[in-house]
Amino acid sequence: MESHTLMDGRLHVYRRENSRYWQCATYLSGRNHRQSTKETNIAYAREFAQDWYLDRVAEDRLRRRGALPSAPDTPIVIPERTSPKRPGEKTFREAAAAFEKEYEAMTLGERNAQYVASKGRVIRIYLNPFFGDLPISEVSAGRIQDYRLHRVTPPEEPERVRYVSGGRERIGKAKAWKRPSRQTLHNEMVCLRQILKSANRKGWIAALPDMSNPYRASGKVSHRAWFSPEEYKRLYEATRERAKNPKKERWREECEQFHDFVLFMVNTGLRPDEAQRLEFRDVSIVEDEATGERILEIEVRGKRGVGFCKSMPGAVRPFERVLKRKNGQPTDLVFGLVQRELLNAILDELGLKKDRDGRPRTAYSLRHTYISMRLMEGADIYQVAKNCRTSVEMIEKFYASHIKNVLDASAINVRKPKPAKRKSVDADAV
Repeated sequence: MESHTLMDGRLHVYRRENSRYWQCATYLSGRNHRQSTKETNIAYAREFAQDWYLDRVAEDRLRRRGALPSAPDTPIVIPERTSPKRPGEKTFREAAAAFEKEYEAMTLGERNAQYVASKGRVIRIYLNPFFGDLPISEVSAGRIQDYRLHRVTPPEEPERVRYVSGGRERIGKAKAWKRPSRQTLHNEMVCLRQILKSANRKGWIAALPDMSNPYRASGKVSHRAWFSPEEYKRLYEATRERAKNPKKERWREECEQFHDFVLFMVNTGLRPDEAQRLEFRDVSIVEDEATGERILEIEVRGKRGVGFCKSMPGAVRPFERVLKRKNGQPTDLVFGLVQRELLNAILDELGLKKDRDGRPRTAYSLRHTYISMRLMEGADIYQVAKNCRTSVEMIEKFYASHIKNVLDASAINVRKPKPAKRKSVDADAV
C-alpha cells in the first residue's frame, strides 16, 4: 500500500493495492475519519486531502462547542470535487507527448540519440507519474516545488520489485531508496521547462511558471576531482601490474584493455561517453607537422555533436595495442562500455577513490587529469578548450582555479620602481 503523510503527521493519504483511487484518513476526538478522494493523481489527491482535513478540523471544533450534533452517524454533506480541467484543455501527459514527438523530429542528427532518448525516459519514469493527469495550466510554481519535495523525500514504505516467475507475478525484496543527485534533478527540471515552453508556443498556457528553487544556496565553485601527477603514476602502475598479473587468467584481456583505456583517456581528454562510442574508423595515426611526433587524430562524436581531437604522443601505443588485440574492423568499437567495477576496485586498493575534499573519482576524472596536466605544462588555455570541445570559461571555472602553475609569478609580483635620489649640486662647482 502506497502512503504519504501530510499536516505534520496528522493526515495520511494512501492507496490500496486493489484500488486506483487515493484515500485520506485522520484521527480526531477519539475516532478515525476516512474519505475517498476519487482521484487517481497524487497531486490532486494531496490537495483534496488537505481541504478535507481542514473541513474535519472545523467540524470537530463546532461539535465540541455544541454547534453541531455529536452523533457520528449524522452525515455532513460534502459537495463532490470537480476537476479544474476546462473542456478541450490539454493535460500534462498530452503536452509531454507532443513535446517528445516534436523534440525528436527537430533535433534529428543535431543531438546525440541517447540524449534525445533520455528525455522520454525522464518523462515516463518521473514527470508523468506526478503531473500526468494534471491540466497543463495547473502546473504552477507551487506544484513544481511539490515535485522537488516528492523527489527528495524517501517513501514511507520502500518500493518492492515486481517480476514474473513461473507465469505468475511475484513481489521481491524492497528496492533501496536513493536520493537523486543535484544533476539528476537539474536534468528533470530542464525537461519539465522544455515541455512547458512547448505548451506555451502552442498557446496551451499563457506564461511559464516560476521554476527557480527558492532554497538553493549560492553555487560554490569547486574544482573537479582529478589525479595529480604522483597519483596518476600510482594508478597506471597499478593497472599495468594488473594487466601483467591478473587475479584470474580469464580476466587478462579485460585488464590489458583497461590499462590501455586509462593511458588513452589521460592522453586524449575524451569524455567517457565519447570514448564509449569511439570506433576504429574515427581514429587515425598521423605525424604532427609541428613536433614531428606520432599522434592520434580523432573524430569525436558526443553530446556536442561531431568534434575533433589531437592526442598526446602517449596515446598512440595504447591504441595500437587495442587495435592488434581486437583485430579491429573499421566499424568495431575501440573500448565500448567503461569498466567501472575494475576502476573502482583499483581505486579502492590504492586509496584513491576520493580526493582530499571527499569528491569521488570516476572515469571522468581521467579527462579532468588531461586538462589539468596540459595547463600545468603551460599549454594555451584556448587551444586546450578547443581540443576538449568545451569553453575557456568552463576550464577557468573548474580547472584553472586550482592549478598553481598557470599563475605567472613574474606578472603578479610586479613592483613599481623607486624614483632615483636627486644628487645635491655644490654651488661653488657651477
